[in-house]
Amino acid sequence: MRSTQQITKAMKMVAAARLRRAQTHILEARPYAAALDTVLRSLASRVASHRHELLVERPEHAVTLVVVTADKGLCGAFNANILREAISLLEGGRWERVELVLIGRRGVDFFRRRSYVTMSTHAELMRAVTPEAAFDLARTLATRFAAGETDAIYLLYNHFRSIMKQEVTLERLLPIERARIAGGERPGAYIFEPSPQALLGQILPRHVQFQVLRALLDSQAAEQASRMTAMGAASKNAADMIDRLTLTYNRARQASITKELIEIVSGAQALAER
Repeated sequence: MRSTQQITKAMKMVAAARLRRAQTHILEARPYAAALDTVLRSLASRVASHRHELLVERPEHAVTLVVVTADKGLCGAFNANILREAISLLEGGRWERVELVLIGRRGVDFFRRRSYVTMSTHAELMRAVTPEAAFDLARTLATRFAAGETDAIYLLYNHFRSIMKQEVTLERLLPIERARIAGGERPGAYIFEPSPQALLGQILPRHVQFQVLRALLDSQAAEQASRMTAMGAASKNAADMIDRLTLTYNRARQASITKELIEIVSGAQALAER
């Protein structure tokens, strides 16, 4: 039990170190993602006369669901919560047809034994999240949507709120929602250089790529936070169990010593009475 406690303490320390790095990455990425999202939504709302393939909204009959899990366990309910929500979405009848994109070994192993349609798997992607890998995935998803092979693409991942709180989040990646002008006001007149279509052609793919990267970084930070919390609880439980077992051992040892003393005293007394 003491060796188990040492392992859980070491895993907690490793998770804490990785969490600091992951938290730094996601906190640095969020302001850029939010600013890019604001610019994009504002631009899309002002160029209604110009169509872009990533803005086209269709009835959601065939949907792609990107499920982001971890590569490893020992992180509490992190993977179980995501997989439970994924099954709920698949069996809830919200969409007619759903194809899965699985990221993380836990999700790949879970759905391998089940008869759901899987478009692609990325078992090693969460081991080291890089912009290149995230952008490649985003380009593949955007290409499928633009070609009409899927009506919408959703991301299902754990959103990192804090060390103690991670939320399962379902977020629509494509099509990108147009912003609504508050109060029903008409957007002001803008002169675009280059053309609005050219601007959207550059910004929309970058937006999709960065949203995928942000979701992966969010999930990575949430995983380490969940693992650190789980290993901390495991270490505490191990310490409590060690205390209980030590007390039980000491009581048994004391009882054994007392029994031996009684036998020695009884034997000495019997010899003295002869």
